[in-house]
This record gives sequence, C-alpha cells and structure tokens, in this order.
Amino acid sequence: MEEARSLGQAVVDVIRELSGNTGAVLPLHEPEFAGNEWLYVKECLDTGWVSSAGRFVDRLEGELASFTGSKHAVAVVNGTAALHIALLLAGVQPDEEILVPSLTFVATANAIAHCHAIPHFVEVSAANLGLDAARLDAYLSEIGERRSDGGTYNRLTGKRIRAVVPMHTFGHPVELDKLVEVAERFNLIMIEDAAESLGSLYKGTPTGTIGQFGIVSFNGNKIMTTGGGGAILTQNSALAAKAKHLTTTAKLPHKWAFDHDAVGYNYRMPNLNAALGCAQLERVPEFLIRKRQLANRYRDRFQKLPGLKFLEEPAYATSNYWLNAIIIEQADEAVRDEILRLTNEAGFLARPVWTPLHELPMYRDCPRMLLPVTEKLHKQLINLPSGPAVLKEG
Repeated sequence: MEEARSLGQAVVDVIRELSGNTGAVLPLHEPEFAGNEWLYVKECLDTGWVSSAGRFVDRLEGELASFTGSKHAVAVVNGTAALHIALLLAGVQPDEEILVPSLTFVATANAIAHCHAIPHFVEVSAANLGLDAARLDAYLSEIGERRSDGGTYNRLTGKRIRAVVPMHTFGHPVELDKLVEVAERFNLIMIEDAAESLGSLYKGTPTGTIGQFGIVSFNGNKIMTTGGGGAILTQNSALAAKAKHLTTTAKLPHKWAFDHDAVGYNYRMPNLNAALGCAQLERVPEFLIRKRQLANRYRDRFQKLPGLKFLEEPAYATSNYWLNAIIIEQADEAVRDEILRLTNEAGFLARPVWTPLHELPMYRDCPRMLLPVTEKLHKQLINLPSGPAVLKEG
C-alpha cells in the first residue's frame, strides 16, 4: 500500500496547492451565492409569492430555454421528476425496457422504475464515461428483434425496448451523433439525462437539446442550484404544454374551480426556488470560466504524476467540468480507497464514482449486457473538489 499512500499524498498536495486550503473542509461542489440571490428571494418573501406560482418560475423557464437553445423549458422540483415526466410523455409503458448506463446516479434508473418500466443496463466508453454507441449497436443487433409494429423487442425477455437514456457523466457529453444513428436504426426514443451537463456543448450544441427530451438538475451540488429543482427541455410545443399540465396536478385552468383531467403530479417548482435559480443562471457563464480554469490546472498537475490520469473533455465537446475526475491506472479498490482516505482526512471531500446500478439489490435482476468497462471504472474513478471557488485567486 506504500504506492497507494504515495499517490494519495500527491493528490492531497495538488488540491492544497491549487486551493490554498490548509485546514478548512473543502466540499466536493459547494454552491456560491454572490449575485442577486438575496434580492430575488427577498422579493418572494416580501410579496408572499413563494409557492408554485409567481413571476420567477416563468422567468426561469424563459431564460433557461434561451440559455440552452431549447424552444421550451418546464421547471420542476428535481431532476428525477423531470426524467419521470419525460419518460411518460415519450410513451414509456409498464414492463417496457429502457436502455441506460449502469454507470450513473441511481435517480436515472429510479425514474424508469417510477414508470413501472425496466432499466436495461448497457456499457459505457472509458474515453467519455457515456454510453458506448458501437457496443450498443452490436448488442442490439444480437438481442434485438424488430416486429411488425416497428418496435425493437428483447428476444431474451420478449419485452419491448422503448427508449435509450444517455447520461452526460460529470458534464462530459456522450458522442451523440453515433447514438442518434443507433436509436433511429432500432426505433428508440432518445431522452438525454443532462442533469450534470448544463453549459456543456456537443459539437457546439447544448446538451439536453438533441433528444426528444432533455432533463437538467439544479440540486445543491450542481453548476447552478435552485436548492432542489430541475427542468424538462424540449423543442416540441405540444409536449411542453403536456409536461406543464402533468406537473401541475393536471389542473384545468379556471379562476376558482379545481377540476383535473388526468392523474397528474405535484412536481412544479416553487417560485422561491425559481428566484434563486434566476440569480444563479445569471452567473453560469462566470462559473463555467472559473471551473474550466480549475480543470486546466488539475490537468497540468496530474500530467506530471505517474499512476494517475486526469479525465479531459472529449475532442468533439466542450464540457462544463461539473466534477473533475482522476483515473487510477491500477484498477484496485484498495488503492482507490486509500487515496480517498487520505484526501478526506485532509478535509478534501473527494469521492468514488457511484456503485454500478446493476450491483444494487433492487436492480440486480434487470437485463444487462456484459459491463467490464463499467466495473473497471468503478475501481479507478475519483472525483475531486470542483466548485467554482476551489481555485485560489492569483
């Protein structure tokens, strides 16, 4: 373990040098409130407009649509709710299979389960940590069966494979062109899980705007936050209207009557949260610049350290570098955990990547392809403190 301790100390030294932090706890990704947050939130308190109606909800949706280049944005309570509604509006039915990476946050699969559908775990690329289109194509060619209704069915389970949900891991865009080709070949709906990639670009196009739907998250540790929150992105006006209707308990517009025409969801974002989000969105361009500066400094330092590799954005993309990550050349959990022990003991709250979802008890029996890359990356990946305030001035 001497090599692991040496690597861990080197990581600690890099973080300490770049942050100038010599004692205080350094979170993984801490929000920063130095703009109009107090002003906008105070307006909500002063006027009493704190719930799911108010000018900041509409304003956030409009400004988010403009920022992402999406025709519509629908603000909701969190990213999981956004993905749940997107799946429902995409026509996902109970017992259908949805292709999803095993290397993702559990909410991606949970949203599928909320639809009473089945996560079907597929492999990622070691280069960008997102769905591997070539592997997926080969896998579907082997287990997929096209039927007269135009759908692709899993010949092993007999269930329809309805959609594919790529996730832009740590803000690094998936290679979407190839994935779109696979989706079209097998008649799959594509929904982008862009929870982590607000501000990232795929060949100049914002992530979350290429699939039928995209979803983003505004959790407290994201590049911008509404405290809790998320949004659905779509270019389709009819689907956007349905999303807004379903997320507002499917209530029919009326001055006083409470009539509903469907089983809806109480998913609308409160005005108070939207006010915080409007102030945060104003600062995202600045956050992106500062986070890129931090990523460049991390990259420069880790290029000089044997045994470790800094995860860089793909050549075809511009990443928001939501979470900076290093890859340990030795795929050994003991080495990974020793580095994590040393960084966390120093007050630098580094973390491993999520446990692969196919290893979690509620998803162990779900269909999946062989996942050697996912299982290896789980032993190699470490996320470093990545907030816009990590890099010391000067």
